[in-house]
Amino acid sequence: MRFENFYYKNNLLHCEEIDLVTIAKEFGTPFYVYSKKSMVDRFNDFKKAFEDIPHRIHYAVKSSSNVNIIKLFCSLGAGLDVNSGGELYRALKAGANPKNILFTGVGKTEEEILFALRNDIFLFKIESFQELDLLNSLAKQENKIANIAIRINPNVDPKTHPYITTGLYESKFGIAQELAIDAFKRASALPNLKILGIDMHIGSQITDIDAFRESVVIMNELISQLRQIGIEIEHFDVGGGLGVQYNDEPVPDVFDYANAIKDELKKSNCKIIFEPGRYLTADAGALVTKTLFNKSNRDKNFLIVDAAVNDLMRPALYGAYHEILPVLIDNREKIVYDIVGPACETGDFFAKDRLFQKTYQGELIAIMSAGSYGFCMSSNYNSRRRVAEIMVDGNKYFLIRKRETYDDLIRNEEIVNELFEN
Repeated sequence: MRFENFYYKNNLLHCEEIDLVTIAKEFGTPFYVYSKKSMVDRFNDFKKAFEDIPHRIHYAVKSSSNVNIIKLFCSLGAGLDVNSGGELYRALKAGANPKNILFTGVGKTEEEILFALRNDIFLFKIESFQELDLLNSLAKQENKIANIAIRINPNVDPKTHPYITTGLYESKFGIAQELAIDAFKRASALPNLKILGIDMHIGSQITDIDAFRESVVIMNELISQLRQIGIEIEHFDVGGGLGVQYNDEPVPDVFDYANAIKDELKKSNCKIIFEPGRYLTADAGALVTKTLFNKSNRDKNFLIVDAAVNDLMRPALYGAYHEILPVLIDNREKIVYDIVGPACETGDFFAKDRLFQKTYQGELIAIMSAGSYGFCMSSNYNSRRRVAEIMVDGNKYFLIRKRETYDDLIRNEEIVNELFEN
């Protein structure tokens, strides 16, 4: 099984040394469970793959944003890539050094920029000319010099889902390649900005490493042009986006990725910044859910579980495939099911027409590769409580987020009686 830290022992699915039934008995279902070892191993592999070039790994907090996961990557030596004031707040609460934080995002608000300036973060990644002017004005107001990199759109097709393609001209992200020189010239004329680097990010869940190589070649040419006009570039941020295997698609590992782009990266004469997220966390996590009912409509068989689209949006949002495993495995017959949740949406499904072990009421199943863009995209739709998160470390496990209570659902709401007076 490719989930190296999820395996069967005595017919029960384990995360590291803990069987998932044990966790379910203590915390109920649904819940997210994460393997610490998986995250550590993936990070160390990434580090090793690029050990022969100057680089820094900044974990993309948007991938999985529990403060314990953020703190884990910081403890391994990672910097962080945040995309909102909330992610910056999480990073600081996790104990991250602000000098190791990059702030990305196409639509930073004044409030968020000021929050970051006042905490002296390392760098802002700029995505528009107006953002250059706003950041310069706010930095002047705060009597600070803001370090920046400018995100350039190289117009390379990463051949991934259109919703997670970010490097084409029709994307909202970055500044178009033909405007890059003008953007850097504009930035160099603004007194409260300091240019440190150049940035790209062509998409997410990319399995075609040629797209990475092509983008790096384009960016190297741009770096050369900038140096010719006296704009020095210290670092080159190549973003993230390296894909993982959700189904049976061929996927390069981090060493394949490194071998494909390292020679071109060396030509930049820059320190390289990477922003992996999914690659570090996806296979480390699973969403564990309980079967509520079996149901058949003519020739259609439904397995109705207690997790829903609000807990894991990827299948409904992207048509994404997740491997699904029975927690208790045996030699039962297999049935073609739609595996669905209880939410009031036809799009509330985790798998359609999936051949799966015959499953009975009350049994557990695990939706795999859910450690990235899983809990962090969850919501309270249908006033469903967001689920618990558990981290496994060898033969120990820890609750890293409590399941919400009903009181949590209305904590920030207040009945305004004046609205109902005649």
